Amino acid sequence: MKKILAVLGIALLTSLTSCKKGNKDKVDASTETHDHEDKILPLDTTAFAGFFNQYPEYKTYSGQIRKLYRKHPHYIWHEKRGLIEFAEVIYNRVNQLDDEGLPAKVPYKNVLDDLFQDSGRGEKPNVNSELLISGMYFYWADKTMGGLPTDKSRETGWYLPRQHTDYVAYLDTLMQDPQKINGSSSKVFSQYNNLKKGLQKYRDIEKKGGWKTITLDEGQKSLKEGDTGAAVAALRARLAVEGYLKSDDKKREFDSELNDAVKKYEDSHYRTYKGVVTESIIKELNIPVADRIRTIAVNMERCRWVPTDIDKEKEYIAVNIPSYRLRYVRDGKIDLTSNVVVGKEANRTVIFSGKMSYIVFSPYWNVPPSIVEKEIKPGIAKNPNYLADHNMEYYNGKHIRQKPGGTNSLGLVKFMFPNTNNIYLHDTPAKGLFNKDDRAYSHGCVRVEKARELAIKITGKDGGWNEAKVDKAMNAGKENSYVLKKKIPVYLTYFTAWADENGNVAFFDDVYQRDASLASLLYTK
Repeated sequence: MKKILAVLGIALLTSLTSCKKGNKDKVDASTETHDHEDKILPLDTTAFAGFFNQYPEYKTYSGQIRKLYRKHPHYIWHEKRGLIEFAEVIYNRVNQLDDEGLPAKVPYKNVLDDLFQDSGRGEKPNVNSELLISGMYFYWADKTMGGLPTDKSRETGWYLPRQHTDYVAYLDTLMQDPQKINGSSSKVFSQYNNLKKGLQKYRDIEKKGGWKTITLDEGQKSLKEGDTGAAVAALRARLAVEGYLKSDDKKREFDSELNDAVKKYEDSHYRTYKGVVTESIIKELNIPVADRIRTIAVNMERCRWVPTDIDKEKEYIAVNIPSYRLRYVRDGKIDLTSNVVVGKEANRTVIFSGKMSYIVFSPYWNVPPSIVEKEIKPGIAKNPNYLADHNMEYYNGKHIRQKPGGTNSLGLVKFMFPNTNNIYLHDTPAKGLFNKDDRAYSHGCVRVEKARELAIKITGKDGGWNEAKVDKAMNAGKENSYVLKKKIPVYLTYFTAWADENGNVAFFDDVYQRDASLASLLYTK
C-alpha cells in the first residue's frame, strides 16, 4: 500500500479502496492539512470556454466552477510538483459512489483514471486537468449531498423544502480541515447514515447468495407454531439470513424460537403479529435481496432531499406515510408514537412540511366541495334526511359542514398547520381502521390513533394543560381552539425503507407506487 506524505507532516492514514485502473489500494489523505499558499500557480481563466466545449458534461457545473475560480484565481488542485494529495481523496470518494447508493456514471472516468495514475505525482499543471478535478468535485458533492434536481423530486410528489449546500464554501472548509470530508454525510438527513449501513448489510447478504424463496405446500395458506415441513425450514432460513434468528438450525418444526423471530420481524414493521404467518408476509419475505438493495438506494436519495434542520429540531412531528406511523419528538427524544391512517390512492396525502400553530377541539368538519359532489349530493338524492342523519348542516347558504360530536369525521380534535393543500392531523371515530395493516383510507388528511394523547402532551408542554382540561375541551360540544405559544414543525414524509443506527432495515409497502419512478430517474442518470 502506497504511503502518502502529508504537506505538514508524515502520517500513515486510513485506507481507502480505489476503483482506478489496476485496482490499487489507496490511503486516505483526508487528515492532511493543505497549506500551499507559497506555491500558488496562476491560472489562465480564458481557457475555460475551451474546456467546457471539450468536456460538455461539466457544463452543468460551469457556474459553480467559475464562482470557485473568481474566489481563488489560481490552481487549487495542483502545486509545482503535481497534484495535491487531497485531490486523490476526492477521486477516491467519486470512485466509491456505489457505497452511497448511487449507480451514477462518472463523467470522463477514463480521463480521470489516467490523470490519477500513480497518484498524479509529477503531473504538470494545466487548465484541463485542473478543471477536470473541479468538475469531479462538484459532481461528487452534488450527487452525495444534493441529489436529484428539485424539479425531478417534485415529479415524485415530494414537496418538502430542499436545502442546498454552497459547495464552493464547503470546499474551502475541506481544504482547511480535510478530516471533515469523513463527516460529509452530516450534510444530509441523519437517516442517510443508517440506511448506508443497511445498504452494506444487504450487499453482503447478496454476495453470500441472498435468500431462497419460501413455497407453501399445495393447499396451504399459512404457517403457525406447531406446523412442520419444508416451508417451515425455508422460513427459518430466510429469517436467519436477515438476522431475525441468530442462526439456522435447519429444523422443520415451527417452534417457539421461530415464532419469536416472526414476531420480531412484524414488530420491526410496526405490525401486530397475530400468531399466523400469512401469505402476504411470505410474499413480502420472498422479495429478492436485489430489490431490497434498490429500495434502500431510493430512500437514501430521498434523505438527500430532507432539510437537515430536522436533526437540530428539539420538537417536531413526523409522519411517514408508507409505515402509517407518527412520531412526536420532544427535547430531542421520541415522546409519542402513534398509528395513522393516510390518504387512499385516489386522495394521496401530500409530502410537505408546515408549522402547527393551533389545535381545534370539538371541531366542525367543513366538507370539501369534491366530497359534497361525489358523496353528499348523491346521498341526499337517495335520502332527504341524509344531512340530519349524519349530523350535517348547511352554512353560509351553500356550504355543508358536520357539527361537533362523537360521530364527526374529524373526531374530537384536529391539529392545524395551515397550508395550501388543506391537510391536517385529526382524530377519528372510525377506530377500527387502525387495526388494519393497510391504512390508506382517508381523503388526504392524516387520522391519528392517539390524537387525545398527542393533544395532552402538546398543550401540557405549551400551556400547562392537564388531561381533564383537554377532555373538557374535546367534549365541549362546540368548537373551541388552543393557539400554540410555540409553533411545532410538522413533516409529512415518504420512506419505504427505514433503518436503525445498526443498519437494521424495515421495509414498507410502496402505497403510492413512487419507488419505481424514482429508481428510473436514479438509474438512468
